[in-house]
Amino acid sequence: MNEIDLHYPPDTCPFCNIAAAYPFPVSPLWEGEKEELGRCVPRDEDVAVERTDPSSFVVLRTRDVVAFLDILPMTGGHLLVTTRQHKVKVADMEAIESREIGFWLPLLARTVAKVTGVTDYNIVQNNGARAAQVVPHVHFHIIPRPATMPEIKNKSWTMFGRGQRDDLDDEEGTKIAGEMRRVLREEVGKVVGAMAREAKL
Repeated sequence: MNEIDLHYPPDTCPFCNIAAAYPFPVSPLWEGEKEELGRCVPRDEDVAVERTDPSSFVVLRTRDVVAFLDILPMTGGHLLVTTRQHKVKVADMEAIESREIGFWLPLLARTVAKVTGVTDYNIVQNNGARAAQVVPHVHFHIIPRPATMPEIKNKSWTMFGRGQRDDLDDEEGTKIAGEMRRVLREEVGKVVGAMAREAKL
């Protein structure tokens, strides 16, 4: 690991704090993959913005992946998808984490598009401080690109997550995250239904 990547130690990482606040529920005996998928989207009563400081708005928590709203969003619905374990760069990820993120990114992208009504989006992933990675914990940005973009003064950084950004309001974050969880449950239901149909063939 390069010294420039060590912005702060892993035990103070905000993404690790969110992951710790939202552990994956313990599996009941004999439950299979379909049941496990159903528990990946927390219920509304299982989330609370005050579990972490600063507030967090969790949409997904699996054994290896956590997704939550960016608290300094470039646009409404800007979502972060991270590894649960503290890994700094993509090259540090294990195979299971890569597979999990690869599985969830399309479902989360569809969720963001449906909730925001914006079908164009960037999926951005930065590695290292010189590549504009601000939090040294591997994460993917899903950034909706509406027809009318907010004005960002530092246009050269707009693709990489920097620029003029405003804090996400707790009330707005709670509302957007709740709607994303609802839509993501529907997306998971479609996957589970497809798995059931394939099992019958």
